[in-house]
Amino acid sequence: MYSWKSHFAVLADYQHWANEVLFNSLDHLREEVIGGDQGLYFKSIHHTVDHILVVSQAWLARMRGEPLEVNYREINNPDFRELKQSLRRETRKLQSWLDAQAEEFFEEEIHFAGSDGKPRAMWVRDALTHLFTHYAHHRGQISAVITRLGGPCPEMDFVYYRREMDKVLNEMK
Repeated sequence: MYSWKSHFAVLADYQHWANEVLFNSLDHLREEVIGGDQGLYFKSIHHTVDHILVVSQAWLARMRGEPLEVNYREINNPDFRELKQSLRRETRKLQSWLDAQAEEFFEEEIHFAGSDGKPRAMWVRDALTHLFTHYAHHRGQISAVITRLGGPCPEMDFVYYRREMDKVLNEMK
C-alpha cells in the first residue's frame, strides 16, 4: 500500500544514499578547496554541507514541536570529517524518527517559529518535501563545483538510487 509515510521513508533513505555519493566525489578534492570560496551561496562546500545539516536539524525539531535556534551565517561544524559523520547520523536519525511516526502524522499540520521568528504553519508532507528538495538543491550546487574543479561527477539522481536498490534486492533473492 502506498502512503505518505512509505513515500517519505524511501526519500529519507535516498537522502542518505545521495549524500554518500556526494561524499565519495568530495573525497577527491583537497581540504583547502572544500573550505575555500567556490562562489556558492554559502561560499564554500564546507559551509554548504554544514547548512544542509543545520537545516535538517531545524526541520526535525520543528516536526517534533521543539524549539531550535540555528545560525545559518556561520559554520557550526568546523571539522569537515566530523561534519560528514554528523550529517550521516542526522539523516539516519530523521529516517528512524519518521519510521516511528503513525501514518496520520504525515497528514498533520505543524506549527513553528520561522527563521524570522514569525509563527508559521505547514503540512508535514510539504515540510518534508521542502527538506528533501533542499538537500537536492544544495547537493546539485556542490556537484557543479566538484566537476568544475575536475573531480568525478557524482551521479545522485533518484533513478540511480532505485536501480542500485533494485540490484541489491535482486541479489538477495
